[in-house]
Amino acid sequence: MRILIVLLSLLCVGAAAAQEREPLTIQTAAGGSHVFQVEIADSDPERSQGLMFRKELAPDHGMLFVFARTTRIAMWMKNTPLPLDMLFIADDGRVLDIHERAVPFSLDTIAAKRRARYVLEVNGGTVDRLGLAVGDRVSGAGIGGR
Repeated sequence: MRILIVLLSLLCVGAAAAQEREPLTIQTAAGGSHVFQVEIADSDPERSQGLMFRKELAPDHGMLFVFARTTRIAMWMKNTPLPLDMLFIADDGRVLDIHERAVPFSLDTIAAKRRARYVLEVNGGTVDRLGLAVGDRVSGAGIGGR
């Protein structure tokens, strides 16, 4: 019986790690184009879990948090060992605000200065490395269509 429980636990962990990803593109004001493969968190349980407990994230991967409507969004890093960059995105795909290098495990609230519909979380340092900025355009992965 214990072996069965352990196997079921491993299957659940494996299924979570193998969540389907969708392409998302960021077009920079400077003319650059960067494609990411993102997991979609569009339900309360998925948004609550986020990237908690993840110890690694590929450089071109991320998680897109999708909210039902434009709202004040606040995030935190509880149980998240990775430093993350957070891009707060408007309903039309425009980057409204950016928080770089969120501190792992911090309980401090990270909030956008304006109402947003989406939050894209990527590895800390990605914004700086790719020259991403407020005003850049995000498309794909259901942006504007969910």
